[in-house]
Amino acid sequence: MITAVGVGPGNSQFLTLEAQAAIATAELLVGGSRHLATFATSRQQTRLLDADLNGLLHELRRDHRRQRIVVLASGDPLLYGIGKWLAAHFPPQELRIIPGISAIQYLCAQVALDMNELYLTSSHGRTPDFDWLLQHHKVAMVTDAVIGPRAIADAIIQRGLRRSLIIGENLSLPTERIYRLQPEAVAQRYDINVVVILNER
Repeated sequence: MITAVGVGPGNSQFLTLEAQAAIATAELLVGGSRHLATFATSRQQTRLLDADLNGLLHELRRDHRRQRIVVLASGDPLLYGIGKWLAAHFPPQELRIIPGISAIQYLCAQVALDMNELYLTSSHGRTPDFDWLLQHHKVAMVTDAVIGPRAIADAIIQRGLRRSLIIGENLSLPTERIYRLQPEAVAQRYDINVVVILNER
């Protein structure tokens, strides 16, 4: 059986009890280096989740019927996470998904922003259609190193729009910072972050 576990926004205290139990009983843990360093024990086998998804798929298909395999996902596995990829390759009877608290959920909770009518998206490996996105009154974007807060701010300025940006950096970690800024005040660089774009007319 393969279990995809959402490990929350970063701090292990946001791990659900169900996620804790799945990780504790896993025979093979698959995850990024930070996740493996946090959750793996000496009695578990580990496999780094990297760009070699074809190799991972081969291993999972070979081993999932004889091992309890847990794939660790940042935030929630189905919110721009590994869960979608797993669901495309394994039927529901061979895949269990344990949801986690996403960085977007966490940020909204920290600033008491309701998530009603919030459009969720990601800039990981893609170029957002800002003309379409900025028609929405509330957008939450999981960013990457290419399209981050500064690129979002520039897109807003180029279109002559007024928006507020809530930037959550290193969420749930000791170095967490949350900013509420106008586009002109957005810095060039932030650590791992999520951005909420608000039309506050």
